[in-house]
Amino acid sequence: MIIRQLGRVPYADTAQAMQAFTEARTADTPDELWICEHPPVFTQGQAGKAEHLLFNPEGPDHIPVVQTNRGGQVTYHGPGQVVGYPLIDLKRQGIFVKEYVFRIEQAVLKTLEHFGVTGHRVSGAPGIYVRLDDPHAHAALQEPRDPRDPFRGLGKIAALGIKVSRSCTYHGVALNVAMDLSPYDRINPCGYAGLRTVDLATVGVAVSWDEAATCLAHHLAQYLSP
Repeated sequence: MIIRQLGRVPYADTAQAMQAFTEARTADTPDELWICEHPPVFTQGQAGKAEHLLFNPEGPDHIPVVQTNRGGQVTYHGPGQVVGYPLIDLKRQGIFVKEYVFRIEQAVLKTLEHFGVTGHRVSGAPGIYVRLDDPHAHAALQEPRDPRDPFRGLGKIAALGIKVSRSCTYHGVALNVAMDLSPYDRINPCGYAGLRTVDLATVGVAVSWDEAATCLAHHLAQYLSP
């Protein structure tokens, strides 16, 4: 797998570049992993609902809203967040979408583990969550969660949104490292009203963007390579 460190790049340009790469690739094209961060932007998934934007996107707002063809609802990208875009040929690897998502989440879990944080999956809610009262606790979450408040006591630290075209993936995963989290108050993150979003800094982990990016890239490459 070829790993490309892109630095801070505009979201819309990067999304177009991923789509162009995927449309042009052949059965012999090596898989790639793009690691980057974006200037502040809200992105709306393919089936995104306008009611999850808690502000007027046509108003005088300094954070743009970009429509995108990934799955999922609205999320936020901004400085201090590591974004990983795996460009993978699933057919060549012999894995299906469900396993691909599992592997991405596993890479995030291992990254958090490296920094002493225990991440959790929540059934039916892609992404990775941490306990707000004790982010280092190893006990498993009680499942099933309370359907009236499935995220009680949890904060979302990594979001997932993918696109698969001709068995090839693009878009990917975002891990919050040390961000201005206030823009999340202006949306229902990933379509969940009241869901709290956190970053590594929130749970007491002081780590640079570069270190977190290197760690996440390592684990993504490990779990997504043949």
